[in-house]
Amino acid sequence: MSRRLRPVALGFAASAPLRLTFSTEVAAPPGAVYAALADDVPGLPEWFAAVSRAEPTPDGRGREITLTGGVRFAETLLATEPAARYAYRIDTTNAPVVRALLEDWRLTPAGAGTRVRWTFAADGPAAFRWLMPLARPALGRAFRVALRALDRRLAAG
Repeated sequence: MSRRLRPVALGFAASAPLRLTFSTEVAAPPGAVYAALADDVPGLPEWFAAVSRAEPTPDGRGREITLTGGVRFAETLLATEPAARYAYRIDTTNAPVVRALLEDWRLTPAGAGTRVRWTFAADGPAAFRWLMPLARPALGRAFRVALRALDRRLAAG
């Protein structure tokens, strides 16, 4: 059963009660990384192992994501700045307890490659805000593994 989350704006990435930020560098240029995030939505599961299905919404203003454990998200795009930023909020999910969720991907040139910074901004009850930081190592590892897989995919053409 999906439930509606509180709608949030881009500023939530800086003001959320819970913010987890991860960054890494990849060899691919910002435009290629952005295209993989924003344009090749169905290809997301090919490099982000936590995602089992990804489809753009029929109106093109969001995505529908299913994680490998069965958690589903319906997202609305909030920032689509080619080669620079891709951000979205979660509108509905079957995940328990979370009240608001926004993800913000920032891309900056780093030599010939890209520095990718991912911010996971969320709100939920006190127990959620206390427990989620314990997931930081696993989220960080999933992010780094996914970006390495993306880099290999982009290098292979």
